This record gives sequence, C-alpha cells and structure tokens, in this order.
Amino acid sequence: MGKTAIYPGSFDPFTNGHLDIVRKACDIFDRVWIVIGVNAQKRRSFPADRMAEAITETLTEQGIHNFEVVICGGLVAEFARRMGTDYMIRGLRNNMDYNYEENVASVNKLINPELEYVYFRSNNVAVSSSMVKELHGYGKDVSAFVPAAVLPLLE
Repeated sequence: MGKTAIYPGSFDPFTNGHLDIVRKACDIFDRVWIVIGVNAQKRRSFPADRMAEAITETLTEQGIHNFEVVICGGLVAEFARRMGTDYMIRGLRNNMDYNYEENVASVNKLINPELEYVYFRSNNVAVSSSMVKELHGYGKDVSAFVPAAVLPLLE
C-alpha cells in the first residue's frame, strides 16, 4: 500500500498554512488522510462537512490527488491505527507549536505506541485559523490567507 500518514486538525477554517503542510506531506507520502477532528465539547465556526468539500476542491485544483479528507469524532491516534498508518503530520510555525505538539505526541504515543510524528516547518508562520477568524470578524479581507474554495464558507 505504500507509506501513508494522517494530518489531523480542526481546520476551522482550512488556511493557506494548512495547504502548505498538505503539499509537503503529499510530496513525501503515498497517501495522506486529512482528518477533520470534531470535538463534541467545542463549537465549530464552520461546518465540518462543508470544510471537507472545500479542502477536497482546493487540493484537486492544485493537482494533488493522493489524499482523502475524512471527519473524525474520536481519537486521532486510534484513527491512525484503524487506517493502518504509523505517521502523523504536524505543521510547526515556531517553538511554541513544537512544545505543544510534543505534549500531544506523548499522549498519542500512550494510545498508539507505533505512531511516529513528522514535523513540517510552515512557510506561512503568521497564518492561523484563529487569526483568520479574528480578522474576518472585524470585517477584514482574508482572501490572502485561505484557499479560494474556503472563502465562501466565511461569508
């Protein structure tokens, strides 16, 4: 089957920073599962199913085809085991991201000891879903920070 990986996140919304990480992961892995995590305790700003459609449209338009977007309400470490992958992709913007991710990785390794983390440095260090939501909330144009297929979801 080749090397597969999962790239989990809330992707609420999916940004150009996320797109950058997906491109890098799809260049290295044969298949990348983009896992939209849904936490029943947190309210999403944008519907997960619509975001999945926008991500799929974006990647297809970019000529990326070795991916699948799925929505997961459970633990991503268990999802990785079910999908038969031992690699989890994470994007890093700075050392704070690294420290946070290492804490999460420690917990995930307790759940799925075979899970290995692969970190990619983001080329878009200032872009985050939180920043996009905040700027959008103040009526600012965020079209430079999200793919074109995501933009209609913000309106």
